[in-house]
Amino acid sequence: MAFQRLLPLVALLCLFVAPPSSAVPSLHPVVLVPGNTCSQLEARLTDEYEPPPATGCGVPRQGRGWFRLWENFTELQEDPTLLIRNVCMEGLVEALERVGYREGENLFGAPYDFRHAPAAPGLASRAFSGFSSGLRLLVERASQRNGNKPVVLVTHSLGGLFATVFLDRTPLRWRRRYVKHLVMLCLGAGGSPLNMWPLASKALASSPTSLQAAVLTYGNRSFASMFSLMPSPRVYGRTPLVITRDRNYSAHDMPEFLAAAGFSEDEVARYRTRALPVTLSLRAPLVPMTAMNGVGVPTVDKLVFWDGNFSGRPQLVNGDGDGQINLETVLALQRLVGADPDQPYFKTILIPNTTHKGMISDESALKRVVSEILGASS
Repeated sequence: MAFQRLLPLVALLCLFVAPPSSAVPSLHPVVLVPGNTCSQLEARLTDEYEPPPATGCGVPRQGRGWFRLWENFTELQEDPTLLIRNVCMEGLVEALERVGYREGENLFGAPYDFRHAPAAPGLASRAFSGFSSGLRLLVERASQRNGNKPVVLVTHSLGGLFATVFLDRTPLRWRRRYVKHLVMLCLGAGGSPLNMWPLASKALASSPTSLQAAVLTYGNRSFASMFSLMPSPRVYGRTPLVITRDRNYSAHDMPEFLAAAGFSEDEVARYRTRALPVTLSLRAPLVPMTAMNGVGVPTVDKLVFWDGNFSGRPQLVNGDGDGQINLETVLALQRLVGADPDQPYFKTILIPNTTHKGMISDESALKRVVSEILGASS
């Protein structure tokens, strides 16, 4: 059985044939780029597939057609401290609709295959190239449909990485014509130590406690997107992030950490050549930008595997952040983007006691987010 196709949870590039619009005409169109949990995967079983005994997943009864395999991979997570559940953007869509936005008229979505990630400049990345082509066309048509107004891009979590790399690789003239503002939610600059935990836990995939744990752990370790979220040396420097009795690992030591966690030489080489250059080349998007992040929530800063056994549960050393994105990366965003003299406008907003999920689900946070979107659209 193999992953075969990706289904969007939010509409992508819908046909521009619609009944008379009820959208507020003065609003600039909005394109949402969601976090990595908003994709839906389907699978199809070939005739060669033989289900293992006693899996309990009911695959033999699915038939040989397409069936839903993975709607929201965080729902498979047994430990809610690892990843936030149910973090798609329905709440934000509803909040935007209350102020005059209408899906398919001036409100659109740009999902992506969360298993993949942008590759280093000059290297092929079919998935990201397809996403970039689709997003560019979507932005252009959304603008044309709305009186040639430029678009407000609104991203959440990993969607912010996809959007900023997309903008960096798009001609500046195009950005200034079609992108009015980038509103980036819940993403800093430079990855997170939290993402090193599933990469370390190879043993969980070979000896899982459940089918769900096996799927989640294997997925995290095999997805290119996980390597893109590894801590960046530009942000963390030589601060110890993984601590063991025998040695510590900083952001500069990620290749050695991956090797110690059981990754092959080829996999480590792919990190060096494809993922690391992307994190090192982060630049200001050169379009007006507002970054909104939650703070005041315990967030992993360091992992302690004192006995060096990466298959066990580490001791977590927490700092500040939103439970997933720590404050260090938010401050780095201010340094790397806000201080760029060519960046036309940059504002950062910290919302106290707001989680990664809460930014797009809590009523008080949603009000602030919608307010910033309306401000960007004015």
